[in-house]
Amino acid sequence: MSNDAFNGDREEPGERAEETPGEMTGRQRLIAGIWPPRVTRAQLIVAVLLFVLGLGLAIQVRSNSDNSALRGARQEDLVRILDEVDDRTQRLEDEKQRLVDQRTELENSSDQAEEARKQTVEKERQLGILAGTVAVHGPGITLTVNDPGDAVQADMLLDALQELRAAGAEAIEVNGVRVVANTYFSGDGGAVKVDDHKISAPYVFKVIGKPQDLEPALNIPGGVVQTLEKEQATVHVVQSDDIVIDALRPAERPDYSRSSAQ
Repeated sequence: MSNDAFNGDREEPGERAEETPGEMTGRQRLIAGIWPPRVTRAQLIVAVLLFVLGLGLAIQVRSNSDNSALRGARQEDLVRILDEVDDRTQRLEDEKQRLVDQRTELENSSDQAEEARKQTVEKERQLGILAGTVAVHGPGITLTVNDPGDAVQADMLLDALQELRAAGAEAIEVNGVRVVANTYFSGDGGAVKVDDHKISAPYVFKVIGKPQDLEPALNIPGGVVQTLEKEQATVHVVQSDDIVIDALRPAERPDYSRSSAQ
């Protein structure tokens, strides 16, 4: 074979071999292997379990931090707080059972349309109470706060409202103003407003609910009563078998929302 033929078969230095069409380079294979990411079902389950575990640990740490404030409380105060927590748990269980019973009645009723109508009427009544569009009466308490030094601030009254709600208050009226879901307090001591209605001391909360739950909630250590008394205010709580709340809110038509029922 001639030298010319031999030299013709060799690649000149610096020349690259032609890539076979469709063949991927090493870099392309690496990129294709990691993007887009492929998540297997097992990896997804492990990620969810790790998230739940982390959430549980965070809640436990927060709970331990909250409980540290109770270490210095007296035994009778701790017993009272525990009873209140038990009462709240029982109320939630009762509400759950009520909803389950309603569902069962609706499923088993021979006249489901009539049963649905009855439940609708009852739900309308309950929503009317929450919205403050109907007058109500029932057992509860009257909380009266006297503030001779105008030291009671709006946030203190808001704390009282929130504590009453947490204790199971079903309807509340403050100085003739019906409290609803979006009620707020504003202003300084001596010039407090509730929902833009100016009110003055004595601040009178008329509350419908279980009196045995409402009054202890106000008297827990470091709670509403102690906070107000530190400001030289006087607090009186009176239980009653029948509290009448007749302050009403006008039924407002929403500007944009419409029922989706046909």
